[in-house]
Amino acid sequence: MIAALVVVSMALAGCTTPEENVPDEDFLSEDCERATDPDLSVARIWNEQLLEAIRQDFPAPTVHARNLFHLSAAMWDAWAAYDDQAAGYYVDTTARATDVEAAREAAISHAAHRILVRRYERSFGAEDTREAIDATMVALCYDPENKELEGDTPAALGNRIAAAVLELTREDGSHEIAGYVDREYESVNEPMVLLDPGTEMFDPNRWQPLAFDQAQSQNGIDLPTNVQEFVGSHWGDVESFALPAPEDGVPIDVGPPPYLGGERSDQDFKDAALEVIAHSATLDPTLDEVIDISPASMGNNPLGTYDGEGYETNPVTGEPYEPYEVKRGDFGRVVAEFWADGPDSETPPGHWNTLANAISDSLPDLRIGGEGEPLDRLAWDVRLYFALNGANHDAAIAAWGLKASYDYARPISMIRYMGGLGQSSDPDGESFHVRGLPLEEGLVEVVTEESSAPGERHEHLADHVGEIAVRSWQAYPRDREADLGGVGWIRAVEWVPYQRSTFVTPAFAGYVSGHSAFSRASAEVMSAMTGSPWFPDGLGTWTIEAEGLEFEAGPEEPIVLQWASYYDAADQAGISRLYGGIHVRADDLRGRELGATCGIEAWALATQYFDGSITA
Repeated sequence: MIAALVVVSMALAGCTTPEENVPDEDFLSEDCERATDPDLSVARIWNEQLLEAIRQDFPAPTVHARNLFHLSAAMWDAWAAYDDQAAGYYVDTTARATDVEAAREAAISHAAHRILVRRYERSFGAEDTREAIDATMVALCYDPENKELEGDTPAALGNRIAAAVLELTREDGSHEIAGYVDREYESVNEPMVLLDPGTEMFDPNRWQPLAFDQAQSQNGIDLPTNVQEFVGSHWGDVESFALPAPEDGVPIDVGPPPYLGGERSDQDFKDAALEVIAHSATLDPTLDEVIDISPASMGNNPLGTYDGEGYETNPVTGEPYEPYEVKRGDFGRVVAEFWADGPDSETPPGHWNTLANAISDSLPDLRIGGEGEPLDRLAWDVRLYFALNGANHDAAIAAWGLKASYDYARPISMIRYMGGLGQSSDPDGESFHVRGLPLEEGLVEVVTEESSAPGERHEHLADHVGEIAVRSWQAYPRDREADLGGVGWIRAVEWVPYQRSTFVTPAFAGYVSGHSAFSRASAEVMSAMTGSPWFPDGLGTWTIEAEGLEFEAGPEEPIVLQWASYYDAADQAGISRLYGGIHVRADDLRGRELGATCGIEAWALATQYFDGSITA
């Protein structure tokens, strides 16, 4: 947050002032006709270019949230330089031009180009990304080789802004120079070998890395090691946008998660694992059970709860929502995959940029907070990205600060560890262990001689009498011809989440959920930016086409996800991680609360830059 306050005097050097002559504006490539979509602002074009770079790269949401914010801040500064009221964030200066719109577009493009070239020069797919970044400049009729810093041209201004952003953020706590790696973190637990049943844990409340036979990122990039390393364990110390100064790497503390063996939270820990198993047990597309996934039945949760029961009427139109029934097994799988990293693997902060762009495209006019004069698309987009990505940048810092501080276990470790010990519900029953899984008929059971007899539900587990069985997604796939894992009884020590076999669970601790924090922070900004928590016409949708899943086959028919409000969409992103077996309840709900704080504070600060009221 302090960067803007220390760069003002530095940034003025070489920039124009209102009293200086207006510069020559012949800065477009000669005889060039733009090859970009005329309906897209240059800010949108560069935002989309960054999203595509993210899709090609290793999906580290912390790093990409930072890049999204720094690009957005640079574009904002370039726009604000030509405004008499707005204040720049990293570079607060004043420029003049006869054609202000053209000058802004040039300054924004040169700033964006230079930042993206630097930030993705060592990324996966760097060669293709650099080619696309340069091609975007050429399509906009700018010279990608223009690196001038001196003078009054928009190109020089944009290059100076980029240089300032890159220099000021070079040592912001992200370890950018070292490839964003934290060498100090060490897990207290030895890695879990995925192909072996069960797990041993020194501390079952702490994160455990996974050891793969073959490891890939969620978007299919082969990883250099098959044993996970904690991604972003230092991120709580990264310089933020609107967060308070961190204390021991934690800017905001929402309190501890439930602990196995904890005096007050032992049962909550066990119940949380049970809840994840229950969500996994719904992922059976062969069942005929249907549920209504329209806002008539889903959404409207008070913050930090699962208590919503939908809406009696559409809050915008006043009419009832039409029920929309789909197979329960398809819904859980679609939700888990859609929200996993975004529809095209742009990671959660990028996913919310994708949604924000779609929402902006559908608005009848663009008014900040729903009030005042309509803005042109460029003025809207630079404000949107600045606030939205300031919030996402802060959500990454706040969430990963807690991830490192609490170092909390993931469901796969919880379930395999407790299931390997036994059951904790019946002290007089078979396989009792005080730290075992709770029993629930039809979901978590002890394999017995009777239950594993021919024709009985545990027949295929007859060699494992006395062990704990769970009814869950069976994985990778059991039915190869149909490409389905399906749901059935498996040993608890072999449980896996609904994810790719080469990914399984992210390489960092669970508490709190980054998805929940990013999504709620974004929802807060979208609500404030548009002046309403509701999607246009009170209904937001996204269609997942038939056979659009990647982890296994399905759905047989297209499924349209529906939300009344931005908060409903954010809540679905959070609960999706329980369906996917990635998080437990506390990760999600406390993540939502953290995200709300990040979004509200980021918006409040962003508006001070919009109207120029920011003070040192």
